[in-house]
Amino acid sequence: MIALKNISRFDFGTVPIDSFWNTGAEKESKMHRIHAYPAKFPSFITTKALEYAKKHNHTVNAIADIFCGCGTTAFEAKRNNIDFWGCDINPVATLIAKAKSRKYQQWRLDKYFSAIIRRFESAPISDMYPSANERLQYWYKQKQYNDLAHLKSAILCETPANSDYNLFFLCAFSNILKSTSVWLTKSIKPQVDPNKKPADVLTSFKEQCSFMFAANDGNDGLGNASSEIVTGSFLGSDTCAPKVDMIVTSPPYVTSYEYADLHQLSSLWLDFATDFRDLREGAIGSLYHEYNFTREWKRLNDTGNKIVSLFLDQHKSKARSVAKYFLDMQKVAEKSFDMLNANGLAVFVIGNTEYKGVRVDNAKHLAESLKSAGFKEVHATKRKISNKILTPYRDELGKFSSDASGRKVYSEEFILIGSK
Repeated sequence: MIALKNISRFDFGTVPIDSFWNTGAEKESKMHRIHAYPAKFPSFITTKALEYAKKHNHTVNAIADIFCGCGTTAFEAKRNNIDFWGCDINPVATLIAKAKSRKYQQWRLDKYFSAIIRRFESAPISDMYPSANERLQYWYKQKQYNDLAHLKSAILCETPANSDYNLFFLCAFSNILKSTSVWLTKSIKPQVDPNKKPADVLTSFKEQCSFMFAANDGNDGLGNASSEIVTGSFLGSDTCAPKVDMIVTSPPYVTSYEYADLHQLSSLWLDFATDFRDLREGAIGSLYHEYNFTREWKRLNDTGNKIVSLFLDQHKSKARSVAKYFLDMQKVAEKSFDMLNANGLAVFVIGNTEYKGVRVDNAKHLAESLKSAGFKEVHATKRKISNKILTPYRDELGKFSSDASGRKVYSEEFILIGSK
């Protein structure tokens, strides 16, 4: 762990890998795998952060994850009986996070599951495909669409509205949407596979519920600490974050994929939007921003200014979104500082990226932002991302590959720790 002094001159390439942050001592809970989610960090990061806090005499009674995604930190906080607060602008993410951080009574799950299956198998399935959302018609064949509509109706009819159990089965429903569509398997880009045979809806749902039942069965150790998860932007004026002792989070990268695009099936099916593109608005790192670029980009710190200047020289069309991302992350650092109690810690997991030959030093920009926000100390270390070591590239469809002609994916990421 390196204490950063003159950050603007520091070369982050010299940060050594710390094996402490590479692996966890315990087997990851099945609950972390109840729903697919891109770019989630391993569950042991939260445990390691708590170990680090204890070693450096920081008391942690409440944790926050300001980009909570599918709830990895939420679950681990609950498992350690620590109060949690999290937010994410993506409603699909917060659905999964809420479902993951609850404990369910198995007899109630069995009761609702049987009722859902019974209704699905007994009631006639009508043809709703002609009136379906145009985008869903694009992704689904007629049979799968009608079966999914029928299944969703059964879930809503047989589980209490807005209950934990309603949430559980909607999460199960959400996770079968890609396998039952013509979305190219294992591709994170929206891509149709013309040769794919979509999975059977009922069979997929039964298998998904079976896995989630087993995951829930292993959750006897969950504590009784509070867990609040809200849908909204951390920087939004209507998102009221409480005071906490530690933040553990992984922000989006400046050149990341549009998460609204990746979760469009769930967003449309679960009525979070009638046009999934609406969910891009306000997302940090999104290409869809409205702001005065000429005036605002001058507020960038030294690292951000240098990177945006490179984009203005080489890829001018990208400079606007890169500048907005960095400006937003500077605000994130300031708001993170404000929400921490005295002697609090902010733990950020972030990697560097590259866009058409321009290296984007996300970690250096964030470290400088943390220092400017008032953190008295900022430390940095580095970890290996194990699943990207042997396949450090992505092909044109977004799949991991060992083919060096593809886009390079960095196999390392930084842990930045700011001390208040």
